Amino acid sequence: MNATVGPVSKTSQAGSARTAKVPHSADFEATIIGAGPYGLSAAAHLKAAGLSVQVFGEPMEFWARKMPEGMLLRSPRQASTISDPASLLTLEHYEAEAGLKPMAPVPLKTFVDYGCWFQSKLGPCHTPTNVLEVSRQGSRFRLTLANGEVVTSQRLVVAAGVGAFRNKPAPFSDLPAESMSHCYEGRQVREFAGKRVAVIGAGQSALESAALWHEGGAEVEIIARIGQLRWIGMHTWLHKLGPISSMLYAWPDVGPAGINRLVAAPKVVYLLPLSFKDKIRTRAVRPAGSRWLPARLAQVKVTTGCGVKQARSTREGVLLDLEDGTQRQVDHVLLGTGYRVKVADYKFLADDLRAQIRQQDGYPVIGPGLCASVPNLHFVGAPAARNFGPLLYFVAGTGFASKELASKIGRRGI
Repeated sequence: MNATVGPVSKTSQAGSARTAKVPHSADFEATIIGAGPYGLSAAAHLKAAGLSVQVFGEPMEFWARKMPEGMLLRSPRQASTISDPASLLTLEHYEAEAGLKPMAPVPLKTFVDYGCWFQSKLGPCHTPTNVLEVSRQGSRFRLTLANGEVVTSQRLVVAAGVGAFRNKPAPFSDLPAESMSHCYEGRQVREFAGKRVAVIGAGQSALESAALWHEGGAEVEIIARIGQLRWIGMHTWLHKLGPISSMLYAWPDVGPAGINRLVAAPKVVYLLPLSFKDKIRTRAVRPAGSRWLPARLAQVKVTTGCGVKQARSTREGVLLDLEDGTQRQVDHVLLGTGYRVKVADYKFLADDLRAQIRQQDGYPVIGPGLCASVPNLHFVGAPAARNFGPLLYFVAGTGFASKELASKIGRRGI
């Protein structure tokens, strides 16, 4: 963890990573599927706890390849650091080493390069190869890799992110791929310059994508069911009340005043009745956009209080039938409709293993140590949010998740 290297670019990091080999000792105490913020953080903490650990997956792949170019992070700077046990691999440390001026909000490119830099500091515990299938082999997990190699592990940490959970509502199910995409599918903004684009949704992904595509030359209309668009952090004076603000807000800054404090305590959230957890979760992450977006959307058409009943492919593109009886003819539909966690959509889980995982409305049931109903199987990030609260949807949750893992499966718990 003390080794240092120069700033690593996303491109050069990925290129060198592809030549990496799985260590000859392909039998680990813990393996991690996913090399995004949660997977990298888990590796740092479990290594420090004395375990032999291996991470599989391209570093920061979802952030680098699936998010719109030019995106800014919704989370505040103080909540955009990936956790490591010694707090030596912070966003600020990366910026200082790379000679970058700190910015708020944090640009996507900076965050991707920061994640690759974080990965480079972990040493030889990462293989960029994806995992094709995970099954049980006695008391161990058997991982079949995309390159044909097979490794086994005593414990498995699933940190595969939300890419598999993209929500595509029923009215759009029959549209061809060239006429429709999700905000987080890596489409290039400049492809749609001069075209008519309907952006569906009212959350951060929809609103920021609408701004980016408008700025890229598209003719954009936002269509949302809620009565009016909501904006996060418009009442900045609430953060300037000294001790009162400290009682209302915690450093991750997820959710409105009061709930904000509760969200920052996942162990407390875990003890609450499920119905109350769900209310906290849906209120804390309800559709809303960052306060720096309204000015960028001033010239964008917005239709609220109205959803889409049906979307049909036509010679001219896509015809949308709205709930108010009007229609829209567009060239492309961009879905900013978020995610719906459904652990069954992790296709790398073998059928028999998936069937053993106890679930509630698609979420795996998670207990202390972020352990699922299958012994030694752990989920971090969004799949754990149903039980431990919405902090686990955000980078700020890497600290809690990794410490909880290490306390359960460090040398004392292995």
